Amino acid sequence: MTHVLADNWLEANQRYLTAALAEVRVTLEQHARRSGDPSSTSPARPTLEEATTDMPAPAALETLCELFSLSSFERDMLLLCAGVELDVAFPGLCAAAQGDSKLTYPTFSLALAALPAPHWDAISPVRPLRGWRLIEVSGDSLTRSPLRIDERVLHYLAGVQHLDERLLGFVELVPATDDLLPSHRALAEQLATTWSQAAMGSPLPVAQLCGGDEESRRDIAAAACAARGLNLYAISAQALPLGPRELEALLRLWEREAALSSSALLLEWGEQAVNDAARERATLWLVESTSTALIVAGRERRSTPHRPSFALEVPRPTTSEQHALWRSVLGSAAADMNGRVDALVAQFNLSAGAIRSVCAEASGRDGEATDSFGNLLWEACRVHARPRLDDLAQRIEPAADWEDLVLPEAQRQVLRELAVHVRQRTRVYETWGFAAKSARGLGINALFAGPSGTGKTMAAEVLAGGLRLDLYHIDLSSAVSKYIGETEKNLRRIFDAAEGGGAILLFDEADALFGKRSEVKDSHDRYANIEVSYLLQRMEAYRGLAILTTNVKSALDQAFLRRIRFVVQFPFPDAAQRAEIWRRAFPPGTPTEGLDADKLARLNVAGGTIRNIALYGSFLAAETRTPVRMHHLLRAARVEYSKLEKPLTEAEIGGWE
Repeated sequence: MTHVLADNWLEANQRYLTAALAEVRVTLEQHARRSGDPSSTSPARPTLEEATTDMPAPAALETLCELFSLSSFERDMLLLCAGVELDVAFPGLCAAAQGDSKLTYPTFSLALAALPAPHWDAISPVRPLRGWRLIEVSGDSLTRSPLRIDERVLHYLAGVQHLDERLLGFVELVPATDDLLPSHRALAEQLATTWSQAAMGSPLPVAQLCGGDEESRRDIAAAACAARGLNLYAISAQALPLGPRELEALLRLWEREAALSSSALLLEWGEQAVNDAARERATLWLVESTSTALIVAGRERRSTPHRPSFALEVPRPTTSEQHALWRSVLGSAAADMNGRVDALVAQFNLSAGAIRSVCAEASGRDGEATDSFGNLLWEACRVHARPRLDDLAQRIEPAADWEDLVLPEAQRQVLRELAVHVRQRTRVYETWGFAAKSARGLGINALFAGPSGTGKTMAAEVLAGGLRLDLYHIDLSSAVSKYIGETEKNLRRIFDAAEGGGAILLFDEADALFGKRSEVKDSHDRYANIEVSYLLQRMEAYRGLAILTTNVKSALDQAFLRRIRFVVQFPFPDAAQRAEIWRRAFPPGTPTEGLDADKLARLNVAGGTIRNIALYGSFLAAETRTPVRMHHLLRAARVEYSKLEKPLTEAEIGGWE
């Protein structure tokens, strides 16, 4: 409705309401005087027929009566209560009609006696007046207590639309946007079409928007509702009251609001509600009890046994959509990016809202930073993707580079090629068409196998630093749960959180989950194998790099190893490699004196232990305010060997002092 039409309707609606109130006023006067002549005290007012002329849309009163199926008596009762609020003459008429100057309010007994076509069940809790909370009984006596119209309903009759204040804090308006991605617009149209084809007279099926991010789900839901002429309000499952009475009152209040404002409800069913059994029950009850248009948004589809539903999977923007969105948001700056947009799309799988936020953040820092705008965008993408994953895994700030990594050349070459696969993934999969040929095995994964301290974690740091990606350490022993299905939930949360930023995921202690898959003898064996299969599936679909570490490669199932793209064996360092590690063990700022790398290399330990000895010895030297010397490292070596429960032999330390 245009602004002019809205103003015209407001004026016409006011005339109509005034005329309807006048009819009830006349009826009260007649009852008070026991006379059929209404003209003696009532001023001349337009009749309903006159007020209806040239109305651009039905009056609010008639729409409300149709929405809630009010009888003529219930309609007049509602007007009687509204008249007390809107017409100064009504309180006196109520008193006169009831023969008591103190009874300046309407009661049910007055309505039964004065209004035409009365019926007793109009005041029943199951009838619309009380069932929809259109009026309230303010007292203990059903027939003699004051009746009062609900404030929201009174404003509605007057043509004023606003959200019921009792819903504030529970629901929020979701505005519709025209800036939808093509793939998301298609989903919105599909949702609207499914609702339009639903059987007349029956509740609309519950629409479920699964996956994607919250902003995309909201935009799709709002667009679908706008196509159906509906407003959209969102409510979080976390905000629902858990008490049955409070929950039922909220539902009834919302259903009335939905009818008055032509609105649908978007129920956002987050992970927190899923992990709370009481809230899960309350949320499911709301889904199956409401008769209004309802959209459920969450990571997964929910079962609704007593109400029909359909699910739509919300995809992340396609590669072409992300390209178009980056260039649209960047505007003229995109032309100066020198191919960086392609790199951003290749690495970061961001939503439309995230891309806009990243561009705004980088633009805000562009004037104060010395880094290039492309680098600012890259870093902003990394930071934007962190919050969800930071709650689930430990982020490692890479401190090592290729110079710190002491490995045989064959292993170093495999690591370099691994980095090439990450950098060129989009070109090979998308531009060259491998993804279209087969969707299987597109994830880039690796297994780092070798004894503790041989550089597996350092290699992951080197890759993360070289690729300028975040590195997250996940301890699989803590992710594995004894409860059936919990391990998959833990892993799913990690992969879902990492998907947007393409972080490198380092799954440590893979033996906790990936040992020899057992022959299925009972349900526990079957579910253990399901856990393995689930992680393999997610690794193969993950856009980023997933690395598994193990101390004993032979403990892993060969069927599992066949699905790993890169297997890097980290050997125990020989004497020459240990000497090289010792030469790189101390930072340039550490004072040393008389250290012999060849003698130190006789310690038969891996690189991790070498670093521990170097650090321990440095603390001993710092305490005595002297450079790090061989005797400091000897003391440190004894401590480390004690921890390892190994004897420190004369062949290893002979000639140190």
